[in-house]
Amino acid sequence: MAIETNDPAMAKAKYTKAKSSFFKRGVTFAIMSGICYGLYSAFLLVGEGSGIWNEFWALPLAATIIGYCLLCAVGSGLNDLMSGIWCLIIAAGKGKLMDFFRTLKTKPGVVMICCGLIGGPIASTAYIVGLMMAGPMVTPITALCAAIGAIFGRILFKQKLNARMICGIAICFFAACVIGGTSFSALKDTSTLGCAIALIAAFGWGLEGCVAGYGTSMVDYEIGITIRQCTSGLSNLIVLVPILCLMVNAMADTTGVVGCMYTYVVGGAIFGGAILWFIISGFFANPAYSFWYKGNSMCGAALGMTCNALYSFWVPFFSWIILGLILGWDGYTLMPIQWFMAILEVFGIWLIAMNPLDVFKKKEA
Repeated sequence: MAIETNDPAMAKAKYTKAKSSFFKRGVTFAIMSGICYGLYSAFLLVGEGSGIWNEFWALPLAATIIGYCLLCAVGSGLNDLMSGIWCLIIAAGKGKLMDFFRTLKTKPGVVMICCGLIGGPIASTAYIVGLMMAGPMVTPITALCAAIGAIFGRILFKQKLNARMICGIAICFFAACVIGGTSFSALKDTSTLGCAIALIAAFGWGLEGCVAGYGTSMVDYEIGITIRQCTSGLSNLIVLVPILCLMVNAMADTTGVVGCMYTYVVGGAIFGGAILWFIISGFFANPAYSFWYKGNSMCGAALGMTCNALYSFWVPFFSWIILGLILGWDGYTLMPIQWFMAILEVFGIWLIAMNPLDVFKKKEA
């Protein structure tokens, strides 16, 4: 209930306090999005390393790049499909389910479908391939999407790109190169290739960010995320996976496309209980994306993007805690130089997003 007052000074103080509280809540949402991104990535890795998945990775198929991409596409699709189902459940609980179907027919709905197609079969699968090949060290590389998004924004939408932003982009690319270079000494032989493939995710998410910025300005962020996640999961499982199965079938005498899909999609979801981990990872994938959009709308895209980019720290951190310490899996630690470069990249993203001096100017004001 609004409190009426005839005192202009008191009214201004109340307005300032409410605005500050709204801003802080936005920052909290943006930070939580990065934390949830770290959790969803860690649990997804557990899913792709549990139950029958251990048998999948031991097959000769997994030694080929096509087979590797197939297994990662299945994992990415299952995660995003579970996330889309969580989104639909939440939308139904809030009475927004019909809004979801109505928005699908609108221009903003089509834009969000495009976001799902860009960020799902292409970027998300590349991200999972990078994670499986190189581990959490790929996350600072995928966080280059903020720098790449700024470049795409300049090319596609003629957005401003000043000296400060160019400096931030240079810092981001430098940090990513150091992380990729030091991966030669990592425990996994596939680390360098994984870091290179992770760049595909960075480009895909950078382009998606430009497109999503247009779409989410005209649609409820929860509806937009629901469209995005459902599109991503379904396009992965009914478009990309059959194509990869067709390629695998052409390489060797297998059970055909349908048999291939049944073996890896149905088998990977049901046998060995891995689906439980995908349900958990999908649960955290929902707020990872939706909190990012909500945080941006409350504290501004610049600061929201910076807070969300902290996932380049949270993914290695939670992977180390859950996979390394709790489950005892090897290969989920980063060298000190890689931790430092991950933090340096967050600073570079901050430079792209905003002028650090503005923080002190606001305090003085």
